[in-house]
Amino acid sequence: MEPGTARIAVDLLGGDEAPAVVVDGALRAVHADPDLHLILVGPTKAAGALIGALDPVQRGRITVRPAHTAVDMAGDPSAARAESSVRAAVAAVRAGLADALVSAGSTGATVTAAALGLGRWPGVRRPALAAALPAVSGPVVLLDVGGSLEPGPATLTRHAVLGAAYAVVAHGVVEPRVGLLSVGTEPGKGDRARRLADPMLSTAALPADARYIGLVEGYDVCLGTRADVVVTDGFTGNVLLKAVEGAYAMAGGPPPGGGAPRAAALLGVAGTVVVCHGAARADDIASGIALAAHLWRRDATDRVAALLAGDRTDRTTDTEVRT
Repeated sequence: MEPGTARIAVDLLGGDEAPAVVVDGALRAVHADPDLHLILVGPTKAAGALIGALDPVQRGRITVRPAHTAVDMAGDPSAARAESSVRAAVAAVRAGLADALVSAGSTGATVTAAALGLGRWPGVRRPALAAALPAVSGPVVLLDVGGSLEPGPATLTRHAVLGAAYAVVAHGVVEPRVGLLSVGTEPGKGDRARRLADPMLSTAALPADARYIGLVEGYDVCLGTRADVVVTDGFTGNVLLKAVEGAYAMAGGPPPGGGAPRAAALLGVAGTVVVCHGAARADDIASGIALAAHLWRRDATDRVAALLAGDRTDRTTDTEVRT
């Protein structure tokens, strides 16, 4: 267990089975981490069910911020502008009451609320969701997995920079190899965005001595022998992530190193944000909370930002992020 108190705001109303599954996951997280403090954002009745299951010492690590409105999973991301549990969780981080937030609600709404409420880093128009998949040769950071569905080549290039820095800070990868996901490894393969992004990446300045190794294919994500970071659009990344998850289920379970993650870190905003799969189970919620605590304790957000653009973060919040 990493040392240091971590205060995590948890959106109780985010996810297909909220709030019951989220409450169960939060309960598991509190039992597993004695230095974890949770701010439960949602209905007081649901929060009370969790608090009632804890001993007096553990109850002292729980606070509640009432919120009664959830953003529908199929709703427009702009719904995050309204008073909702995810917006209240973002507000807790912005006010310094929480160190990080976790939500299994609408990805678009969570990304939008975080960008509006916390601000974005310089040069990042579209934040990216990064997931770490277990591979034969070690973890592979896959991004984007749902934050930006139709990025252009410049955004794909920027996401490569984000992913390389994140791999170094969050996973200790030395001189990460960065690949661009396509339908073949030969130059010129893929759709227009990838054909344009490939030469841009070949000349891009990547942080921490990372290097671009060219186009990679789907099996490279699971093997990890060619690339430590794989960049793609959020649509393809999300489909690939869920396909890997389904393959594990068909094979009778994930490998010893873990399965496809149901939680991803949001990169490019000035705060620590973890987005869980809408179909997340209780153990997935607990893992998402653990990831948020891990990133906070490693000072990952500031360290990644420092690798990218010095010690400054962009606090501009007047432009909505389209997802």
